[in-house]
Amino acid sequence: MGRETHRVFVIHGTKKFRDRVPPTDAPAPEQPTTTVLGDWYATVLFWRPLVALLVNEQTLLPVLMRLAPAASTLERFRVAAAEVLRAHGVRPSFIDREVAEMIDYRLTKTRNRSVLGIMNEFAYLADAHRASADDLDLVELSLRLAETPCSPLYGSHVSPDRALAAIAG
Repeated sequence: MGRETHRVFVIHGTKKFRDRVPPTDAPAPEQPTTTVLGDWYATVLFWRPLVALLVNEQTLLPVLMRLAPAASTLERFRVAAAEVLRAHGVRPSFIDREVAEMIDYRLTKTRNRSVLGIMNEFAYLADAHRASADDLDLVELSLRLAETPCSPLYGSHVSPDRALAAIAG
């Protein structure tokens, strides 16, 4: 019999995020993310109500979602990520495969300072866009942020929306 692969995705949370979002009861084994997009980074935006900003490490794709209730944030992330991917026009088969791999998660510390820097830029830009908007739509704001040129992507796709299109085909 072959060894069954455990479906898991890794979230690297800032301390602000980890202090608010509880880890799973049984920590997932030290296994790499099984999704195509790979690991995600997460932080908290101190808006009213609180918002979670998650950024994909590989594409720098941002996903904004309500933090509350914090206990279910990472379970609800599957739905938020699927919504943003759909809004980007990603094929349903790709979205279904990604969401199917997001069964369990492992919440851990951040390790990529470049992604943290991009998250800080997105937080600043999101706050500026939020101030100029009458009605805040987090999916629409996620799409707007994804068009932002990001220096780690300059050698390839320039912006997260283009990086996503290249990976998701």
